[in-house]
Amino acid sequence: MTQGTFITFEGPDGAGKTTILGMVAERMENTLVTREPGGIDIAEQIRNVILNKENTAMDPRTEALLYAAARRQHLVEKVKPALEQGKVILCDRFVDSSLAYQGYARGLGIEEVWGINQFAIENMMPTFTIYFDIEPALGLQRINKNKAREINRLDLEDLEFHHKVREGYHILIERFPDRMIKVDASRSIHEVYSETLQIVQRKLAEKPSL
Repeated sequence: MTQGTFITFEGPDGAGKTTILGMVAERMENTLVTREPGGIDIAEQIRNVILNKENTAMDPRTEALLYAAARRQHLVEKVKPALEQGKVILCDRFVDSSLAYQGYARGLGIEEVWGINQFAIENMMPTFTIYFDIEPALGLQRINKNKAREINRLDLEDLEFHHKVREGYHILIERFPDRMIKVDASRSIHEVYSETLQIVQRKLAEKPSL
């Protein structure tokens, strides 16, 4: 049986990755769409705790551990079985989010948060990752205009925090150049979608058949 493909979509808040992911999924077959934190019942419960706007007292280490816990359950219950079935998985966020948000922006250290997540994922990394890059001010502007979008605890952080998130992602692109592909998300949805679909189709075509 052919092993599936694990594709993750990453980016700062307001980059539009969730919208683009949905559009790409509509053009593909044998695809599983999921998200982090969440994707399965236990992880969705953890998501509600992490992103609850009332949980302002949450310690950064607690936050990082909760993300890793949700990730572990999601991985073993949903992602791994789908890969074994040969499916293409489109996942909204994965380990890179923890490294950028908690590791860099929260100041816990990328290596420290990487260690937590290595325990959780057991070296299970994406086949490739599409990173949607956008200036934080523009991303937050988009969020404020989109009344239908869920506003969570991280959206309420100040602009400096979101700048650090973007800086963290740029560090990760330098660290994982063979896996992470950067897309300019400041353009129109159609332009970003078109480039993203081309990337996904090209990478899937390059994948060796087993």
